[in-house]
Amino acid sequence: MQPQTSAVASVRPEETGAIMAKTGLDEAVLHDLVHGFYARVRNDDLLGPIFEERIEDWEPHLQKMTAFWSSVALKTGRYHGRPVPAHLPLPIEGAHFERWLTLFRQTARDLCSPEGAALVIESAERIARSLQMATELARSMPGARPVLR
Repeated sequence: MQPQTSAVASVRPEETGAIMAKTGLDEAVLHDLVHGFYARVRNDDLLGPIFEERIEDWEPHLQKMTAFWSSVALKTGRYHGRPVPAHLPLPIEGAHFERWLTLFRQTARDLCSPEGAALVIESAERIARSLQMATELARSMPGARPVLR
């Protein structure tokens, strides 16, 4: 199901509209970005097995990730979740984050305008660094509860 592009529900409609106008990003582009990215992830030798072991029904995951990127890129406030606890039990380390970023950058450049790609790639790099640091900290300090702001 392809999302509508015209009326985007947002907690900050003016900011969302300005971002959309500047970057060419909208819900449809983010839908395609998420679906295209995870298609690459599923076919990747390093990342694919990690996801395949944990995700049986991909549609809810893709919807959640589309809401996540809508919140991150368009400031819509659609995502309500806790990424750090979700990633703590995963067998991931630096090489996984680097591969994730490589695939994400490729997908963003293929599917987004240059301005849109720059925005989501910058966000993805920041998120990956924060998530990697939080997971490493949590693993090095049993009982620690890292907080991302």
